[in-house]
Amino acid sequence: MNNRLMPAILALVVGLVVGFLLYPIAGGGTDEATPVASEPTANDPQPKAEPLPVVENRSTLDLVRERGHVRCGVSQGLPGFSNPNDAGDWSGIDVDICRAVAAAVFGDADKSRFTPLSAKERFTALQSGEIDVLTRNTTWSLTRDTALGLDFVGVNYYDGQGFMVRKELGVKSVMELDGAVVCTNTGTTTELNVADFFRSNGLAYSIVAFEKSDEVVAAYDAGRCDAFTTDASGLYSERLKLANLDEHLVLPEIISKEPLGPAVRQGDDQWADIVRWSLFAMVEAEELGVTSKNAGEMRNTQNPAIRRLLGSEGAFGQNLGIPNDWAYKIVTQVGNYGESFERGVGVNTPLGIPRGLNALWKDGGLQYSPPVR
Repeated sequence: MNNRLMPAILALVVGLVVGFLLYPIAGGGTDEATPVASEPTANDPQPKAEPLPVVENRSTLDLVRERGHVRCGVSQGLPGFSNPNDAGDWSGIDVDICRAVAAAVFGDADKSRFTPLSAKERFTALQSGEIDVLTRNTTWSLTRDTALGLDFVGVNYYDGQGFMVRKELGVKSVMELDGAVVCTNTGTTTELNVADFFRSNGLAYSIVAFEKSDEVVAAYDAGRCDAFTTDASGLYSERLKLANLDEHLVLPEIISKEPLGPAVRQGDDQWADIVRWSLFAMVEAEELGVTSKNAGEMRNTQNPAIRRLLGSEGAFGQNLGIPNDWAYKIVTQVGNYGESFERGVGVNTPLGIPRGLNALWKDGGLQYSPPVR
């Protein structure tokens, strides 16, 4: 070996040995620089050394079953839709949706609980998990369905915004309300609809808005405004609370589309399906002629559509994660959609509302259920 190469070879060997000894300190064979802990700042005085615990992701159905009842957000008292009696028992077509969900899940419609909510509170209560489903005369709109972390799952009442006035004003049309003071609820689509309608028709107006429905009714009844506006169904309901209801008139015009229906939190498709199909089961039952009185007999029919709905054949409850007789329990304990409508708001109730748009599709209305198959 050339003696002149010896110093270079010796230097190389020494370098390799030193590098090997220092390897653990340098962090091994990674190409990434060793992270250096930053000094605490005023916004983070105690950096966490341990990762945050993972929160268990549990389905709404599991939580509801563990709790033993369904929690539903309803109005603070709207006759025909969701309203308590003197004993605290709730009734109305919105209440029936909640009871239908309880019947589907537990086989017992009475395993439902009701939380009265103002228009301002309703979405927060659902978002936060205070309630499992919102069944409170709430309009399905694009913003609410996409920007609030909610999913609307159906329409149990097709409505539109109307106006109520005192007969003594002599007003027969909304177009005669130029310069009127209008009472309504805050936190609803109502204010925006009023603004759109009056502006597009060149009419002047002013709004007096309250958070609670009873406050709106009291203000209107006391003469603080010329007109009261909300969903037409709500006007018929709130009119019952007025001192002299026969002195007031609901004007004929409807100025908006207000599809009212139940909503759930986004991200739990199974729960959304359960609530959606609880409503559809009531509509489908009416179309098929299945009622709370004849459902037991109908289970033995040879009609395949009825047999599928009532669980006599197929395993459609299994697809939802609930018992196969879920729809049978709904119809026998709550009724079909027509029974619920007529019991709550129909022509033979104090509200006296005809089916109109809420008739079945085959009768000229909009109520329609996809088939159970």
